[in-house]
Amino acid sequence: MAKKGQGLEVVYEDNHLIAVNKPGGYLVQGDVTGDTPLVDFVKQYIKIRYDKPGDVFLGVIHRLDRPVSGVVVFARTSKALTRMNKLFRDNQIQKSYWAVTTDRPDPMMGRLEHWLTKDKDRNFTNARKKATTCAKKATLDYLLTGSIDHHHLIAVRPHTGRPHQIRVQLAKLDTPIRGDIKYGSGKMNPDNCIHLHAYSLAFEHPVKKEPVLIKVNPPNELVWRKFRNFTDEFPEF
Repeated sequence: MAKKGQGLEVVYEDNHLIAVNKPGGYLVQGDVTGDTPLVDFVKQYIKIRYDKPGDVFLGVIHRLDRPVSGVVVFARTSKALTRMNKLFRDNQIQKSYWAVTTDRPDPMMGRLEHWLTKDKDRNFTNARKKATTCAKKATLDYLLTGSIDHHHLIAVRPHTGRPHQIRVQLAKLDTPIRGDIKYGSGKMNPDNCIHLHAYSLAFEHPVKKEPVLIKVNPPNELVWRKFRNFTDEFPEF
């Protein structure tokens, strides 16, 4: 059961891992802006909940872009951090995302494969159909699951974890994510977030060796609420 603490929605917690439902607009880890990142909020939650003296260890395993919402898992021990890093590196984590677009994908389902390069100065990812020097392959499957009021809900399963991967690959399909002006959306959302939500992570627990499935609901926001009946369960495809 999800717990609230210091404004956090904690959706999974044991001695080795903790997972939260990240709101859009939060940094996972600190950057040049100096804004307080999610990792610090989670450390504070652990410190208060367990009355821990001194510094709290919390390892950042993976990240979501600042304007993206959804599940983020942190490691509470160095052993869990090392083993979870390996699971992500070996693509042993099954990831599921919801995206809302204002353009309908054609075809309605399929696999996208691109070669991506990151422009660090512009914080922008370029996608090409053919391999180039230093480019990394990115693959995802997508499925149109519903359309309401000129908005389209797309289920996405990325098979790689490249920077801005879903954002740039859907843009290459001529279906940029709603609010994502960096990758072709015509209008920014009022909160500067985008309609991309990391819905679930499935993996083998790094210590207990048990299957773990963590799901988190999309934000309680007008467009997401339109698709509430669609986002209860992720489709098989």
